[in-house]
Amino acid sequence: MSTVSSTPILRTTLIWSAIVTGALAVAGSVVGYLVAGESGLWSALVGVLLAALFLGITGISIIVANRWFGTDLYVPLFFGIVLGGWLLKFVVFLIVLFVVRDQPWVNSLVFFVAIVAGVLASLAVDVIVVTRMRVPYASDTTLPTTDPDEAPGD
Repeated sequence: MSTVSSTPILRTTLIWSAIVTGALAVAGSVVGYLVAGESGLWSALVGVLLAALFLGITGISIIVANRWFGTDLYVPLFFGIVLGGWLLKFVVFLIVLFVVRDQPWVNSLVFFVAIVAGVLASLAVDVIVVTRMRVPYASDTTLPTTDPDEAPGD
């Protein structure tokens, strides 16, 4: 079974996103604590981790779906798995929104800024990884080959 050229890019993106998320969680926790005390610390941690979770689900779902590349069921499985990941994100988002929004330990501003910072950091990682990876322009294609000893029309 052949692999899809996007898989190494997505793996690299997920690894670097995890590293950046860790650094952002530490920085956000410190800034959140300085701005709003303990509630700011927890709000920043939850916001950064939530952003990382949502952005990671898409990459992971595409990597999982790419395992069926080259099979007859690749296209329906790919779209089913990726759409399932998006639906999972939507359901988790609604659950978190309803559970977290009225908690006394949540500082809304720190929580919002942490989510936005997590999304922006992930987008920056995506741009850097994609621009630095070496992927051929005509990837995932196989050109027909001919035997030079065969005459045309044989």
